[in-house]
Amino acid sequence: MNPGRLAAGLVLAGTLCGCTQTFDATTLGVPVTMGVAAGDTPVGQRFKVSTHTVHGIFGLFTISKAKMDKALATQLVGGKEVTQVRITTKSRWVDLLVTGLTAGLIVPRTVIYEGIIVGR
Repeated sequence: MNPGRLAAGLVLAGTLCGCTQTFDATTLGVPVTMGVAAGDTPVGQRFKVSTHTVHGIFGLFTISKAKMDKALATQLVGGKEVTQVRITTKSRWVDLLVTGLTAGLIVPRTVIYEGIIVGR
């Protein structure tokens, strides 16, 4: 096979397949900030919550989304603000195992929410 055709095929496959998700903090019902001013240290309770999102056929469509409001529901009881929010999406070894065993038909991803709840 021509190496140029192979490279073009891999680039095309990479652009057509991909797991994407938009995270919307407006559904939480409390103010959310990604960071604070330099030198400002918020006082509150740190949290770290893991949840999952599942995509199908190498990420062409979404089967289930990770919902921030459900993942943080217990942490937000009585909370006034969430600050220094950090969202990490990664494939853990179990996610890769499921993807491999299903030949890419099911692609799970782990989503980790971290931050500080201020005003409890």
